[in-house]
Amino acid sequence: MAFLQWVEGLSLSVWIREGGSIWGYPTILFLHTVGLGLLAGLSVATDLRILGVASALPLTPFEKFYPLMWIGFWVNAISGVVLLMADATTKAINPVFYIKMGFTVVAVIMLIALRRRFFHNPMLDRSPVSSQGKAIAVMSLICWIGAITAGRLMAYIGPVAGLPGESNHL
Repeated sequence: MAFLQWVEGLSLSVWIREGGSIWGYPTILFLHTVGLGLLAGLSVATDLRILGVASALPLTPFEKFYPLMWIGFWVNAISGVVLLMADATTKAINPVFYIKMGFTVVAVIMLIALRRRFFHNPMLDRSPVSSQGKAIAVMSLICWIGAITAGRLMAYIGPVAGLPGESNHL
C-alpha cells in the first residue's frame, strides 16, 4: 500500500486527479475511450465478420485494421497507466480491476492468434472460415465484452476513491 500511496502522491497523479484542468483527467479519460474504440471496436468488427456478419465483404482487407488496433492498444495502455496512477490506492485493490485486465490480456492474445493463424492463409477469401478461426473470434468477443463490462463496473463495485474504508456494492 505504501508504494500505491507514493504513486498516487506523485505530482503528475495529483495534477490529473485534482488539477481541474480539461487537459488532466477529462482528456486522459477521453484518450482511454478513443483507444478502446480503436482496439476493441475494430477487433469486434473483425470478429463479427469472421463469424459471418456482412459475409459479402472479403476478409483479407480486415488485416489492414491491425496497425490501427495497435495504435489503440498503446493509447489505451498509456492512458490506463496514467489513470491508474491518479487513483492507485483505490483501483489497484479492486478485484474488478484484475478481472478487467485478465479479459484484456486474453483478448489481445486472441487478436495476435487470429492474425498469425488466420490472416496468413492465402485461401482466406476463397474458402470457408475454419472452426479454429471462429472459436478465436468468439473468445475474442467474450473477452472484449468482459473487459468493457468490468471496466464500467469498477465505478460501482469496490472501494470508493477518496473515501478510505468505503465500498460500493451492487
